[in-house]
Amino acid sequence: MKKTILSLSLAALAALSASAGSITVKGSDTMVILAQKWAEVYMGRHPETKIQVTGGGSGTGFAALLTGATDLCNASRKIKAKEVGTFAEKFKIRPTEYKVAVDGLSVYVSADNKVEELTLEQLELIFTGKIKNWKEVGGADLPITVYSRENSSGTYEFFKEHVLKGKDFVASAQTMPGTAAVLQAVAKDSKGIGYGGAAYGAGAKHLRVKKDDASPAVEPNEETVLSQKYPIWRYLYVYVNPAQDKGEIASYLNWIRSDEGQAIVKDIGYYPIPANLREK
Repeated sequence: MKKTILSLSLAALAALSASAGSITVKGSDTMVILAQKWAEVYMGRHPETKIQVTGGGSGTGFAALLTGATDLCNASRKIKAKEVGTFAEKFKIRPTEYKVAVDGLSVYVSADNKVEELTLEQLELIFTGKIKNWKEVGGADLPITVYSRENSSGTYEFFKEHVLKGKDFVASAQTMPGTAAVLQAVAKDSKGIGYGGAAYGAGAKHLRVKKDDASPAVEPNEETVLSQKYPIWRYLYVYVNPAQDKGEIASYLNWIRSDEGQAIVKDIGYYPIPANLREK
């Protein structure tokens, strides 16, 4: 009985929050600068609406959506089957998924690193610790320092699944609290390598990436990411409880996927969702 009352209370609070013109957003650190800009511009257009944006990682956002602690969950990876199952068990429905941007996941090194390109296989071997020295991939005779994200990060999980093929990161990897921290660390470390969203590229050099030895080296930009020529690309998502996808929350989600909202995506450094994918 207590659990039922708590669940109802959380739902009632969420409904009250939405009706009062207050929207909470939590999740992906990769998406924080984009979500904050969306919120800033939208609140400028709609001063009666207050939008609070916090990070913490995609996994943290999904957990908050499940407990009713957030209206919207930002995610830099697709929701897992287990997370869908837990949500459906509680609410008897799946969360609604919106694709809101496209990202080319960049691989960063310091500006003075003479390496310009790597294959996906080389990236896998570097980040799993099989390649330990830059001279093994055409660089200086220096040990490689790997910088990574924390395991609650959707970017961490995406990179592990799509680049490391599910293998673990090297045990010596330096875990950083966000993409900005990864970038700052790599920019100061001539031995360093890290990864992160395209919008965080300033301050370090991003590498061109090859699918294999026989493929061309491709840099992440709008044309190569949207055409999927760049091999490490992904969608960025917003998830919402369908029961809350109405009123001001629905209006905000529609605006995010409008031409104006998608222009902000491009201004921040990510890539707009093609028009045919802007529906649910």
